[in-house]
Amino acid sequence: MTPDAEWTVGIDGIAAGGDGVGRLADGRVVFVPRTAPGDRVSVRTVRDGGRWLRAEAITFEAHSPHRRPAPCRLYERCGGCQLQHLQYPAQIEAASRVVGDALRRIGGLEVSDPEVRPAERELGYRNRVAFTLKRLRGGRVVAGFHARGHPGRIVEVRDECLLPEAPIAEVWPALREAWGAGATRLPAGRELRLTLRSIEEGVLLAIDGGRAWSEGADQAAALRAAVPGLAAIWHRAEGGDWVLAAGRPDGHDTTGGERVVVRPGAFTQVNREVAGALHDAVRAAVGDPAGRRIVDGYCGVGLHGRRLARDGARVVGLELDPAAVEAAREGAPAGFRVIEGAAEETLPTVLPADVVIVNPPRAGLHRGVPEALRHDPPATIVYVSCDPATLARDLERLGSRWTLRAVTAFDLFPQTSHIETVVTLDLDPKTTDS
Repeated sequence: MTPDAEWTVGIDGIAAGGDGVGRLADGRVVFVPRTAPGDRVSVRTVRDGGRWLRAEAITFEAHSPHRRPAPCRLYERCGGCQLQHLQYPAQIEAASRVVGDALRRIGGLEVSDPEVRPAERELGYRNRVAFTLKRLRGGRVVAGFHARGHPGRIVEVRDECLLPEAPIAEVWPALREAWGAGATRLPAGRELRLTLRSIEEGVLLAIDGGRAWSEGADQAAALRAAVPGLAAIWHRAEGGDWVLAAGRPDGHDTTGGERVVVRPGAFTQVNREVAGALHDAVRAAVGDPAGRRIVDGYCGVGLHGRRLARDGARVVGLELDPAAVEAAREGAPAGFRVIEGAAEETLPTVLPADVVIVNPPRAGLHRGVPEALRHDPPATIVYVSCDPATLARDLERLGSRWTLRAVTAFDLFPQTSHIETVVTLDLDPKTTDS
């Protein structure tokens, strides 16, 4: 297939990254962004991967009944969302198929497509949004999200994005206005990452990159004063640590019934309502925690571990990020302690345990984690995953000592291809390490 070749293809599914999927007559898979199951579309080759092709839609010969006009006017250019062209029930169905396919194809498991818990709100749900700011020649500044298909470019975002919670949606345009021509009221540097996080006290701004402010705290304080609703500004210069530049030294957030301190770098889920349902699912998977020894791996600010400790468990949290460790320890209940360090290094030191919860980043578990679990197996493993492919890989690495009790997915990220999954495994005492 030569570059720029054109042909017509029917779309019959959605891939893990959000692209529509079809097949050529010779069996090769075709990935076409912004298409939906039921579309029949004329496409042009963008990349030939041998057994698969990536293409762009040219014209639609037939439209899917699941298609809708995207609510965001930046959708065709912005890379932040992948599924706005699908009606919400179709997004849920696509997520279910992606998780089920990964568990069968990569994990070798005989499972059906799982239930997906939908979000309460399709839009206006994100309590944390990260923007990229670039300074260009001639003093021009562009700030927004990475462009679709061109991650080196930035799509200008003012008030168009529909995903942030209301406090962030109000602060972002005001911040753009307040930073001045050339963004001179922000730290100097060609590129900055600006993360806005909605907290109980307002909005926290974390500025990552650039050089230290030339006028220090006075300049940061002036910027904060110019933006209503901005509770604090933190800055991490290149090669440095996070420093409070202005405002409150800490903020607070409540998820899953636990109120925790929030500072830059401390991870919490971006969707409060669905995160609460996810935390309830983890709590239910554990069962009665009273008197049991539980390990909360990749614990972040300790939401799972703190709750289980309040219910009578003895919980050890494992976390690599120092800011998250500090937040997890602050105000923690008796019975919950946190060890700072990589999970693959700390987990073997705290086993055996009755239950192990793991909630790794998108890359999944380090190889050392399944090895430690096989060597000293807990009765129950609860795996919280943000990537179906690495989840399936890790389940295959764990081997056959555990049986699959339940799989439930949660749509924390409507309009995008991301999906969160909770898997519960029970030890089969009749099996040995495989």
